[in-house]
Amino acid sequence: MNTDIVLPALVVALSYLLGSIPFGLLLTRAAGLGDVRSIGSGNIGATNVLRTGHKGIAAATLLLDAGKGAAAVLIVRYCVPGDKELLEPLAAGAALIGHIYPVWLGFKGGKGVATFLGIAFALAWPIGAVAAGLWLLGLALTRISSVGGLTAALSAPVTAWWLGEQRLVLLFAAVALLVFWKHRENIRRLIAGTEPRVGSKK
Repeated sequence: MNTDIVLPALVVALSYLLGSIPFGLLLTRAAGLGDVRSIGSGNIGATNVLRTGHKGIAAATLLLDAGKGAAAVLIVRYCVPGDKELLEPLAAGAALIGHIYPVWLGFKGGKGVATFLGIAFALAWPIGAVAAGLWLLGLALTRISSVGGLTAALSAPVTAWWLGEQRLVLLFAAVALLVFWKHRENIRRLIAGTEPRVGSKK
């Protein structure tokens, strides 16, 4: 067995499993709120959790979804031997895919924004800081979650290139494409002017 393949494969598998933990679903069920997939957009992310009316649980979902992305990268950085230049981006990408396509939920998960922010901060905190700032700005100006998320995702490859983080440009370009793909219905509603604002029950 080629040991050069085994370690990256293990990193991808474990990071995927970490990313696939559906915190939004687990927290809402633990709080007696039922299945969050049955309300609003049917998504398991923090924005849809907020539609339950429980801001604390929505905030916890946001932090935990971001935290699992950061954790995947940091576990590799501090606990796994090998080429960090390769393994950290692999862990980041696998965690994001795990969140968006979790095996436990029939590969129907979240849209990836919180987990993306977590991996961005862990891989290069300036990229994460710019993305988070633009996410908050977009959200504050429009009160539309998807505007903030899409703006944040689009900024990451640009910021990585501007900072000279060439190893991360391709990763964040792929992340941005994936986030945009998962938001395709939101984009259609934005164009039509029917995208709901944060706090909406619909």
